[in-house]
Amino acid sequence: MWRSLGTDSLTVAKRRALRVAAVVEHEFEVARSRVGLSVDQTVLDGFPEREVEAGSGMSLSDLYDAYMGDPTRDWSPTTRMAYQTTRRIALAILGPDTPIRTITRAQCRDMIEVLRWQPRNASKLYPGLSPQEIAGLAKAEERNDLINAANINTYVNKLGGMFNWAMKEELLDRNPTLGLRLPDPVARRDKRHPFSPHQIRAIFAAPLYTGCKDGEHGYATPGAARPRNARFWIPLMSLFGGLRLNEACQLDIADVRQVEEIDCFVITERSDGGTTDKRLKTTSSERIVPIHTTLLDLDFMGFVERRRDAGEVKLFNDVGMGATGYRSTTFSQWFRRFVDKAGASSAKTCFHSFRHCFRDALREARIDRDIALALGGWAASGSSNSVSDSYGSGYRIQTLKEAMDRVSYPAIDWARIRDH
Repeated sequence: MWRSLGTDSLTVAKRRALRVAAVVEHEFEVARSRVGLSVDQTVLDGFPEREVEAGSGMSLSDLYDAYMGDPTRDWSPTTRMAYQTTRRIALAILGPDTPIRTITRAQCRDMIEVLRWQPRNASKLYPGLSPQEIAGLAKAEERNDLINAANINTYVNKLGGMFNWAMKEELLDRNPTLGLRLPDPVARRDKRHPFSPHQIRAIFAAPLYTGCKDGEHGYATPGAARPRNARFWIPLMSLFGGLRLNEACQLDIADVRQVEEIDCFVITERSDGGTTDKRLKTTSSERIVPIHTTLLDLDFMGFVERRRDAGEVKLFNDVGMGATGYRSTTFSQWFRRFVDKAGASSAKTCFHSFRHCFRDALREARIDRDIALALGGWAASGSSNSVSDSYGSGYRIQTLKEAMDRVSYPAIDWARIRDH
């Protein structure tokens, strides 16, 4: 049994512990009485029973309502959607009316076991069935198309996050999910691979880059059109700048500007146009990225000027906002089709593989690690450099530009694209 004493003072805790101990003893005495064991009437008469059970009435569904309605939490649309998905699963397995104080660690382990046997797209495969029923069928059918350990750990982590919040709000004394997780058999470095030289050649030899029917539905059909749109530029910006997909999709035209007389991408959530639709993954994501010479040779700045002359605010207004509140959602769906039509699809590669290519290219160019981290917006691992990193104002843009221009991809015939 866990009880919070609600203080960080040892002196106060010692005093309060006496009352808490008495309440606990009374609760055990009540339990003995209910099953017919002999009891100490003095202990039994010590507290009214309703005091022991006070606060246990909030249900899991009510807790979720309070947690997700907390106005002090600033969630992105994607994060809120993830919590809503976890809520649906947790309520279906643990029960919406279950009092939160009665949820045990064993129940949370049982929830993980049910999740282990959930197939991908379970609701479509088994419409109308509960997670427990689906798990039973999947186990009997020996299915191997199950959700992975990383997804299960995400559900448990988000459920645990809510329980931690409940503890801070003094609604719970403990978090029954604390430390629970499945070991992930796939190492982090093996979850996503960089594109191979063959894939890179196939992507940038596609009609979109060498001449296509048009920049819309005809992007995969050879033709005379030379579109210069989001589909053309965004993969190049990630390959030659390390930009994450959403970082590129959400850029304002004002985010492409000269810094210390060098053309740069300014990766930031701030917007000169007053919009609030930009989001960054981490605090280290905010950075200045000099524009690679290859992009300049392909007349990227001319494209920017034409967008500016047209009175646009967004650099890529042809990329719509997805249901999750991120522009990257719709572009990612198109990119999967593009790679498949280009004959470059492969397991464990996706748009994010461009950032892996960029990191490898930085290594091949012998770029200093700290400069590489600054260019890609990667946080330094570990804490050994945390103090020294807070000193100074960072690298000069000229230094970053010189490092950026050393990035190269010999497998691609850039002259063929440039000539068009």
